Amino acid sequence: MIDRDLLLRATAELIAAPSENPPDDTRAAAMVAARLLSAIPGVVVTEHTKEEPIRNVVAVRRGARPGKRLVLSGHLDTYPAGDASRWSVPPFAATIRGDRLYGRGSADMKGGIAAAITALAALAQEPDFAGEVVLALAGDEESMGTSGTQFLLDTVPMVRGDVAIVPDAGSPAVIRFGEKGMVWLDLVAEGKAAHGAHVHRGENAAERLMEALRRLLALRDWPVEIPPPIRAAIAAAQPVSEPLGGVGEAETLTHVTVNLGMVSAGISPNLVPDRAIAGLDVRLPPGTNTTAIIAAARAAIADLPGVGMTVRVAWEPTVTDPTHPLFTALRRAATPVLGSEPVLNMRVGASDARLFRLAGIPTAVFGPTPHGMGGGDEYVLIPELIAVAQALEAAARDILVG
Repeated sequence: MIDRDLLLRATAELIAAPSENPPDDTRAAAMVAARLLSAIPGVVVTEHTKEEPIRNVVAVRRGARPGKRLVLSGHLDTYPAGDASRWSVPPFAATIRGDRLYGRGSADMKGGIAAAITALAALAQEPDFAGEVVLALAGDEESMGTSGTQFLLDTVPMVRGDVAIVPDAGSPAVIRFGEKGMVWLDLVAEGKAAHGAHVHRGENAAERLMEALRRLLALRDWPVEIPPPIRAAIAAAQPVSEPLGGVGEAETLTHVTVNLGMVSAGISPNLVPDRAIAGLDVRLPPGTNTTAIIAAARAAIADLPGVGMTVRVAWEPTVTDPTHPLFTALRRAATPVLGSEPVLNMRVGASDARLFRLAGIPTAVFGPTPHGMGGGDEYVLIPELIAVAQALEAAARDILVG
């Protein structure tokens, strides 16, 4: 049975250990997590570090006999708290107002980590299960996970489980079975400086960049053949998922999206800029791949003089078959505590779940609904947090016994 007091205390103690990324110092949060986990009977806790100050924590609770390995994965780092004036409560105080628990990371994802810790504590009270439960807490999910989850997958064998569940921010009403891929493109346009009154003497780098951006934004129309089972799942989930994720979520999930996130050029209106830069975030659904998108981007601007492009990030789309028994177990576990059966859908944003899938591990994302994520007054609903913890415990029993 889930210990409500432990759940709220663990969430509060994790929030009270700031782990903003940047600067990505998770030492204090890792220490809190290790202490909470070490207090659970039979749990063995180790810390793993690729580079300081990014700390990762791995805990394992073995059952009574050999069997499957379930990995619960979480990330200790959070978005920065930002301007304190955006908060009506101290961002690291874990303030409770009614059914809401406020604080940076309450939803993304220290609440989810606390739910996993509490589920593990409940399992440890009755360890008559087969196999083992591993809790892998990473330090750098917000910056792509190379020194966190990827490092753990590469160096800690027990982190490679038969299945994985990531209680990251989302909604317990929607279990996520996949994520879009991503490509980040950096553009640099070079020109020739001149006075704004003598444009005939210059080459405007900003205008060269504008043309490159016009062509690259057209990647939004890139044709994609979504695998039929995935398209069907997205469509079936839409009535439940879109009210939570926003109108247009299904369209976003099934199309290439291009976001112009950074652009800069020049120092004065009366000067012809000789350099202009931009950054694009391209997200691609199942049915295409990074190689094709990058090749199309290069071809689109190949004939433009003075324009160069580099690839900063490239991750493939990842999907676990939505008919996998993992999702059957999660839905069976979540339905009684939620009062309705969760739907299955893709996830718009990226998470460390993609790293488990890329390693060949069937993975689901199932966590509380985020409110104020990345902004001020981030909070999680306490009843929902309790429901996530209860469902994680029940799903773990189902997976390890089934």
